[in-house]
Amino acid sequence: MTNLILKFADDTTILGLITDGDETAYRDEVSALSQWCHNNNLCVNTSKTKEMIVDYRKQQKGGHSPLSINGDEVENVSSFKFLGVHLSDDLTWSLHTNMIVRSARQRLFFLRRLKKFGIPPVILTSFYRCTIESILTGCITAWYGSCTACDRKTLKGVVRTAEYIIGNKLPALHDIYQSRCRRKIQKIRLDSGHPAHGLFTIMPSGRRFRSIQARTTRLLNSFYPHAVRLLNEL
Repeated sequence: MTNLILKFADDTTILGLITDGDETAYRDEVSALSQWCHNNNLCVNTSKTKEMIVDYRKQQKGGHSPLSINGDEVENVSSFKFLGVHLSDDLTWSLHTNMIVRSARQRLFFLRRLKKFGIPPVILTSFYRCTIESILTGCITAWYGSCTACDRKTLKGVVRTAEYIIGNKLPALHDIYQSRCRRKIQKIRLDSGHPAHGLFTIMPSGRRFRSIQARTTRLLNSFYPHAVRLLNEL
């Protein structure tokens, strides 16, 4: 399978794996989707449709031909927001962390105002966890493990500022990341129909799970290799 379609409400995304420069299957999938929409009286808004190319070849042979839908050229972008997560074509997370930190810092203003009005720490903590921590930890299992040290320091700074305002210790993002990873792992292991269920296999010794081989740090720090390491630490 070289193409995968992800659908959520009215948001549809096509993922295509292009090998040896052959884009035929990917472009045919886009054309098929466009034709299906036409046959079902749906209109594809080309102005809102974006294409992002992830290419790690050291020597790229020429540029990528633009994608067209119904004669309109689709804009090629270096990043876009997918279900609340900012994805970049280099698969780094600095853009995402910068965006959520900016949003969280705006809400720190309201936390300071509540503190000034004499709201007790218990309620301030609840406000933080609902309006600030929820932003910092959205889809955290997908991106936090691959964050740079600089990104983590910036995220930690927001939590420390909130701790200073409230006057109480708050959960560290790293601890939240670890706990959510463990919770997600258990759900995957219990769901035999999950696409990643087969990744968690026990070795013949019966004590450890088989590690996922990774040739790059980017893959090594991603969710599934990290999840296997967490299981082996138990």
